[in-house]
Amino acid sequence: MPEGHTVHRLAQTFEQLFAGAQVRLSSPQGRFAAGAALLDARVLVASEAYGKQMFLGFAASPDGDPDDLLWLRVHLGLYGAWTFAGDPATAVVHAIGAPRKRVGERETVLAAAGGGGAESAAPAAVTLGDWEPPAPRGAVRVRLESERACADLTGPTACEVLSTAEARAVQRRLGPDPLRPDSDPQRFVDAVARSRSPIGVLLMNQDVIAGVGNIYRAEVLFRAGQAPLAPGTTVPGEVVREIWQDTAELMADGVRTGAIVTTRPEDRAGGATPDVGRRLARQNTDAEPGAVAREDSFYVYQRDGLPCRICSTPVALAPLAARNLFWCPTCQR
Repeated sequence: MPEGHTVHRLAQTFEQLFAGAQVRLSSPQGRFAAGAALLDARVLVASEAYGKQMFLGFAASPDGDPDDLLWLRVHLGLYGAWTFAGDPATAVVHAIGAPRKRVGERETVLAAAGGGGAESAAPAAVTLGDWEPPAPRGAVRVRLESERACADLTGPTACEVLSTAEARAVQRRLGPDPLRPDSDPQRFVDAVARSRSPIGVLLMNQDVIAGVGNIYRAEVLFRAGQAPLAPGTTVPGEVVREIWQDTAELMADGVRTGAIVTTRPEDRAGGATPDVGRRLARQNTDAEPGAVAREDSFYVYQRDGLPCRICSTPVALAPLAARNLFWCPTCQR
């Protein structure tokens, strides 16, 4: 499941590719035909992320009432992904980069394929020009098309059309998102202080803090020197605030680079290399010259059994709330 920084990058991508454009929506798979019909030929005027959920706002016209939008809410879940294609000019300016990335756990932009026939089925008001998008691949729940780009959604956990009031109600039920400037970190501090659940569980609870996944959970707890099994009521408020601030900074870096890197430069040299064949988290920067290698990117995540980068104690692994928890028994005593 993508962590919050990926969804914010995804929202930025829709802003770059479709903002202000009249968009054709369809459901090649057929499971979202009614919802696509409600949004078809509307103008994308808003693109925002909240935690692990994305909200695309569509107006009847470019100058439509911002309080009277229809919103496409998408939660990718474990198996969802967006795939993009664009005309040659779009591929050059694409912020995420073509043709090697896919937004999900990975990020991919597919090269456009000529000769597709999708233009003939478009509403009369939408002109796709000379560029023809590639045919949908797999079970595409939703396709968005403009004159210069298209985006395909497959395998989401949630995909629905909401009014503005309904979209805001969904957001209010979530915890604060460290990447949103309108978030109140005190909500997170107060929620932790009220709960006897382990802090390692609370960080994964989207009602407590939105957008944190298993990697950030493990890494921010290590960086804070915080035992993951400590009840929230026992964690000092100043530590909780430090965790919030550190999470916000690390996730903002993830939005900027497309990769999660939590290690400080001085802690990377000389660290043990994971066993050959061990599955490692993929990073969008894996093939980029000068990027931090994925085996150097984390302090404890996926490093169970290897010596801690700080104290050399073997990194521990145990299940917690149906996910693998990684921590250092010494640094996080």
